[in-house]
Amino acid sequence: MSTLHTLNKAPSNSSLWHDCQRALQAGDTLLLIENGVYGCADDTFTAQIIAADIKVYALRADLAARGITLSGDSGVAVASDDDFIRLSIENNKVISWF
Repeated sequence: MSTLHTLNKAPSNSSLWHDCQRALQAGDTLLLIENGVYGCADDTFTAQIIAADIKVYALRADLAARGITLSGDSGVAVASDDDFIRLSIENNKVISWF
């Protein structure tokens, strides 16, 4: 049973980020949205998540709105609005962290 986790707060909200990280399980998907896309800059966090067999995405529109460009080796995939919908449908449930 896979879960899509959406996270919309910046990593400076460390308690929320830690709670989300503890809830993630292998096979889950993490989608960073709104200010959550600032988490892409934390290579240690994303590397730990990816190593735990969790897919990490960042919403394209939110990256663009904040002037963030991902490197090809970040391990974070860029998601369109259509991808957001697809991920919501593909996973058994959605948990929003805000």
